Amino acid sequence: MSLLNILGGEFIEIIEWADDSRDTMVYRFPTVGRAIKYGAKLTVREGQSAVFIHEGQLADVFGPGLYMLETNNLPILTRIQHWDHGFRSPFKSEIYFVNTTRFNDLKWGTKNPVIARDPEFGPVRIRAFGTYSMRVTDPGKFMTEIVGTDGEFTKDEISFQLRNIIVQEFSRMIAASGIPVLDMAANTDQFGKLVAKAISPTVTEYGLTIPEFYIENISLPDEVEKMLDKRTSMGIVGDLDRFSQYAASEAMLNASTQAGGMGAGIGAGLGAGLGAAMGQRGGPWGAAPQQAAPSPQTPPPLQSEKVWHIAIDGQADGPYGRAHLGRLAREGKFDRDTLVWTPGQDGWKPADEVAELAQLFTIAPPPPPPPIPKQDG
Repeated sequence: MSLLNILGGEFIEIIEWADDSRDTMVYRFPTVGRAIKYGAKLTVREGQSAVFIHEGQLADVFGPGLYMLETNNLPILTRIQHWDHGFRSPFKSEIYFVNTTRFNDLKWGTKNPVIARDPEFGPVRIRAFGTYSMRVTDPGKFMTEIVGTDGEFTKDEISFQLRNIIVQEFSRMIAASGIPVLDMAANTDQFGKLVAKAISPTVTEYGLTIPEFYIENISLPDEVEKMLDKRTSMGIVGDLDRFSQYAASEAMLNASTQAGGMGAGIGAGLGAGLGAAMGQRGGPWGAAPQQAAPSPQTPPPLQSEKVWHIAIDGQADGPYGRAHLGRLAREGKFDRDTLVWTPGQDGWKPADEVAELAQLFTIAPPPPPPPIPKQDG
């Protein structure tokens, strides 16, 4: 291989960057050990800018397009360095490609709660999070202020600093807003615009802009949110006395649908209760009550009737109330040895061992009176 071919391999003739990632903001074109050939082609695609750095100084910035690297295209570089041979010899510079597209869906959030004074609840701790987008609008300033000599700069390297700026301004805006906590959800759009405007001067100094900024949620501590839920529930319930009466009537209606003596007994109690209630309100025909109704009070809890399951031919049957079991005993279908079970009882037991049921077999009706003899007419 000739010396000319060896030297020719050290010259860079085509300079471009084809990036398919979505997190690289700056990429340095590899020029180590090689020189850029005079007349080399520089391709800058849409969404990119090319920054020339010569001997540590920013020489020029190129937007999208195709460029021939000659003296007429590098006036700033020509003034920096006086080249021999009419600037036709190879030259060494560093070329950085800057991604100028939007970087979307970047996260921000308050690491620690923000203390704000609420007009209704007093001092409260608030957390918030959201998303934003950023874009490089001044590649030269971004290179000199942020990137420096970093060969591959990603969005994660700047997003942490931006989060700090955002949280600082958000905390200041929330603390000074005076907007009640319960109304903040309706003002997230306003807060977002205020925060974006507040951070704009600082971000501009970095060569960046924030095209979009969103506050997705403003939340309170879990303990406070639980108390708010209780307060909301009380507001929905309204009159506690009327709600207690409604809950009691619902319980009686549900119990009256159960099988056995329990449902029948509760249904009778429900009828009596409704009759009493109608009497207090003047009866179904609107008649005036005999006396003034007493002040409303919470009704006492219902005493539910105890029910039993019985074992017949190895199968559980029931549940039955005590009155129903008494009828079965009289019919000879239920005796002392019949196994019974009720909720809360430890296993099945003979009916004779259950005090409440043993009485069914010990109490016998008195003998019937003798028949009255007929008298002859």
